[in-house]
Amino acid sequence: MNPNATITDEQFEAYLKQIRELVEGPFEEIQKEVEVTNVFPQEFYDLAIKNDLYRFYLPAEYGGWNLNELEILRVQEEFSRGPGGMRMHLHHAADMNWRILDDYGKPELKAKYMDKFQDKTIYCNFAITEQTGGTGADLHTTALKNEKGNYVLNGEKWLISHTDCSDFTYVIAVTDPESDKDSRLSAFFVPNDAPGFEIVEMPHMMGCRGAGHAGLKFDNVELEPIYLLGEEGQGMEVAIHSLSVSRVHIAMSNLGMAQRMLEITLKRANDRITFGKPIASRQMIKEKIARMQAHIHTLRCAIYDFARDYDIDPYNEYVTEKAAICKLVSIETVKEVSDEMLEIFGGDGYFEDSPYGPTERLYRDCRAMWLEEGAPNVQKITIARECQKFGGVVKYNF
Repeated sequence: MNPNATITDEQFEAYLKQIRELVEGPFEEIQKEVEVTNVFPQEFYDLAIKNDLYRFYLPAEYGGWNLNELEILRVQEEFSRGPGGMRMHLHHAADMNWRILDDYGKPELKAKYMDKFQDKTIYCNFAITEQTGGTGADLHTTALKNEKGNYVLNGEKWLISHTDCSDFTYVIAVTDPESDKDSRLSAFFVPNDAPGFEIVEMPHMMGCRGAGHAGLKFDNVELEPIYLLGEEGQGMEVAIHSLSVSRVHIAMSNLGMAQRMLEITLKRANDRITFGKPIASRQMIKEKIARMQAHIHTLRCAIYDFARDYDIDPYNEYVTEKAAICKLVSIETVKEVSDEMLEIFGGDGYFEDSPYGPTERLYRDCRAMWLEEGAPNVQKITIARECQKFGGVVKYNF
């Protein structure tokens, strides 16, 4: 345990067990309703608050436990074993929800809001993607100053998660339309109840039921300078740094799901008898299990290495590359593990109810992970760019 934590090693290990029991017990029961309604009931939020799932990741000054990044990620692995929509909500809560304001917010805003994350008094989503401009430097949403010196936000965002339960939105927008560089963008902390802020409904997702997604429209949303995050022109830095860390949280989500899929697959393979023998004894099944375990182990090592680096220096020069590697490896891992799980289960794994665990839902939920925080090709572009920058060298802290 890190020496700065406000809980002991024993308390932390007990907490990991507590969260696993929560997500594989009460959360699974709640999910039966969520699969039909596509909405989290208040009971889910209440249990999350009661079990400190909005608190554990915060610094002690904001009501949290001073956990380091690896410890935060280990908790995330446990709740990622549960329903995908709940995982999506809690993963964001543990990372971008609070971290962007803490890293880039004005002291006055931090003093007013940071301690309100611990019990979900406030919750913040993140908005960069646009229908008209992608997710990079080609954004079209603007935040231009008026005669009062305030920023006026106009434009749209699309595919924005957690809009159903958020009080604020981190928005990346153009403040310097004349520039063709990253410095044209700035970041803002936008109250969702500001005049001119509109939420536009989107269809339900294939998986991860309950996690709300929507589009956003901004019609002359006026923001005082205090709502600017960092400095003007720092928007791309805010986005890239925040997404880099979040990509590792996505990778850990994939790890949690893959680990659970492996465990239930082993139980099934040992129980399923054909020609008088468990199928786990068949060479072809052993080959599949070996590949599943090798992928999971490789992914775990990559995530743990990133976490060590991040805890030493969250702005170290390899953060972006290692985060993209974690995300890419995690997609490949959960893809192969979920496919092998379904093949080993056979037809029984395709049904909604299984005595071994939610095989059908896990298979469906993990597909969203291809896209969260950037599709595989985005990760490959990032890795190649950083690899070329450093001549293929990557440094490690072990």
